[in-house]
Amino acid sequence: MPKHAETRHLPYTAAQMFDLVADVRRYPEFLPWVSAMRVRKDEADETLADMIVGFKGLRETFSSRVEKHAPDRLHVEYIDGPLKYLRNDWTFRDEPGGCAVDFAVDFAFKNRVFEALAGQVFGTALRKMIGAFEARAAVLYGSGTSSGSNSSSAHSAA
Repeated sequence: MPKHAETRHLPYTAAQMFDLVADVRRYPEFLPWVSAMRVRKDEADETLADMIVGFKGLRETFSSRVEKHAPDRLHVEYIDGPLKYLRNDWTFRDEPGGCAVDFAVDFAFKNRVFEALAGQVFGTALRKMIGAFEARAAVLYGSGTSSGSNSSSAHSAA
C-alpha cells in the first residue's frame, strides 16, 4: 500500500496553490495520465468528480469528493473505482518568499496486479505528478523567486 508525504516550498501564495489544486476540472490539461475529468458537483466547499486515468494500456475511473477548506486545506475522499481506499490531503501555508505545500497520499488497490504495478512505478509517477503541479503554477503565476526546494520528504511503498 503506497504512502507518501512531503512538504514543498514554492514561490507562490497559499491561496494561489489552493486554487490550482482545487481546480480539478483543469487536471487533464497538465497532469500526466489524466485523460478526462467529469465534474458532477462543484461548490465553494465541495467538488464531486470522476477522473479517468490511463497508463500503459490500463484505463480506470476514480470517483472522489474534494472537501475544500479555503484557503489552506483540501481533503480528498475516495468514493469509487479500483482502490480499496485513498487518503489524500493538501495544506497550504504562507511563509516568507512564498508558501509551504504539505502533500500526503495513502492508498491501496483492490486488485493485487494493480497493487504490484503501482509499487513498481509509484515513486517515479509521484515525482512526475508533483512536478506537473509545480510546472502548472509557473505557467499560471510566473516562475517566482523561490528555489522550489523540497524541505522534507517521507516516502514508503509498503
